[in-house]
Amino acid sequence: MTVHPVSLRRYLLAGILLPVGAVILVSAVSLYRQTLQAVNTAYDRTLLASAKSIGEQLEVRGFDEHAVLRATVPYSALEAFEADLQTRMYYRVSDLHGQLVSGFGDLPFWHGRIPPQPPYAALVDFYDTSFRDNQVRVAVLLQPVATPNGRGMAVIQVAETLELRRRLTRRVLSDFLLQQVGLVAVIALVVVVVVQGATRPVRRLSNELQDRPEGDLTPLPAAGAPRELLPLVDATNQVMTRLALLLDNQKRFVRDTSHQLRTPLAVLKAQVQSALRGDVEPRQALLEINDTVERATVLANQMLALAKVEQVRQQSEDQVNDLAEAVRAMALELAPLIADKDIDFEIETVAAPVRAHEWMLRELSRNLLHNAVKHTPAGGALSVRVEAGETGAVLVVSDSGTGLPEELRSRLFQPFSAGDVRSGSGLGLAICHEIVRALGGTIQLENRANGTHTAGLDATVRLPLAENAAA
Repeated sequence: MTVHPVSLRRYLLAGILLPVGAVILVSAVSLYRQTLQAVNTAYDRTLLASAKSIGEQLEVRGFDEHAVLRATVPYSALEAFEADLQTRMYYRVSDLHGQLVSGFGDLPFWHGRIPPQPPYAALVDFYDTSFRDNQVRVAVLLQPVATPNGRGMAVIQVAETLELRRRLTRRVLSDFLLQQVGLVAVIALVVVVVVQGATRPVRRLSNELQDRPEGDLTPLPAAGAPRELLPLVDATNQVMTRLALLLDNQKRFVRDTSHQLRTPLAVLKAQVQSALRGDVEPRQALLEINDTVERATVLANQMLALAKVEQVRQQSEDQVNDLAEAVRAMALELAPLIADKDIDFEIETVAAPVRAHEWMLRELSRNLLHNAVKHTPAGGALSVRVEAGETGAVLVVSDSGTGLPEELRSRLFQPFSAGDVRSGSGLGLAICHEIVRALGGTIQLENRANGTHTAGLDATVRLPLAENAAA
């Protein structure tokens, strides 16, 4: 299933126009109702005036229950109240019992009630109904009629069709909607223009990255970039820095591998050819070949470990492991070598949790202990101590060898800088240095003095404790 990327322009348009459209819809409904109410109020006043005009032309004979109403109302009397012949008006005059006096007899008689608080200073009621297949608005006026010859009460109904009212309401609503459509169009145009301008720096950075030559990992320029883009530029530069570091490590690994493995392979080839010619005895030849293969294997493993440090470092940000546990595990693994040289071995550890991958701690411990065992003379002493305090986790490996000359100590952390090229590849301490540097710690090599003589070498590693883990 293909997932299409979200367009920022469409996202903003939807996020802005949908709420605006909803507000316009609610406003249109409210405006329609308010307009219809205002139009009804205005035209209801006209209906009331029509009813009062009819009431002025009524006559009565008799009093109260015996009153007889008479009306002479020509239809032309209502023409003054019709608006440009756009509406039709009908009337009916009846007594209180519904007896028709004048007007349209098919106009249904009113059977409602006068509201407790009429909207006007008159006994009037308004209601909507249907008459002759038209929707009409009806005003009902209870009009007292009095003459010297009688007194009575007339029910005057005046009905008006709703075409004009609805037309005026629709016109107000259409004018409102037309204005709002123009407003929405302006908002959409502004969003498109603003998004186009806001994304211009992003497109410029994208074009700059695409136009770069292959392998160019120089940082992106932050000058001129909007403030909101600075975190993206910084993050991109950090990624490019890490990529450059990885590429440099890869190039260095390939270069060192091709250089360092060439010698043992050449020696191995010469030994095989010598054995084939019969220059040496078969057993002696196999022993020499085995020794060369072992040294090449150790070299290859150490070079792979050196190249693996940076990769593992990026996977260890959320891992917490105990340095003391890794040291004890490596001491147990190297126990046969320690016993073979009859070394007086002493180990003292306390829990020291650090934020590091388990492989890094084990590889650090393995190389330090292996070097110490190798340089400790037979029957000598070797001590390992792990501490945890305010300064962090401390690992001290103390051998009883001959120590290191000052000029050699300054370069032992560089790859292939072995003190004795016949006994090592010079990668062990380089691996330790890279691991400690990746974990934000330090490593030092110090000769331990006994009076005027060197009693051995102390390798001291300091690593920061994991937050909230020391307690």
